[in-house]
Amino acid sequence: MVFISEKAEKKLLSIMKEEGLSQDISFIRFGVKNGGCSGVSYELSFDKEKKKEDKFFQQEKIKILIDKNSFPYLEGITLEYSDGLNGKGFYFKNPKAKHTCGCGKSFSL
Repeated sequence: MVFISEKAEKKLLSIMKEEGLSQDISFIRFGVKNGGCSGVSYELSFDKEKKKEDKFFQQEKIKILIDKNSFPYLEGITLEYSDGLNGKGFYFKNPKAKHTCGCGKSFSL
């Protein structure tokens, strides 16, 4: 299971609307790729296609996809959003991460 905070959900829905994406047929795709200061970087994007091997979750109005290779790294993760003075943007809370970089965009297990 993966989670999206209420604040992150509102921001995602706002971006989807701005981009002309329908929440009924569009997905938020979570993933990881090699790279970043700590070894593995998070990926977050919109997608309109669910692949056969994708894990699917739905939280309220958001449909979430995670590819099968990324899922072991992201199980239990929470997507958060900050709009404070110390920085704006999405960030992840990953209970499996042993180390994270200062910017919060990469991690290692």
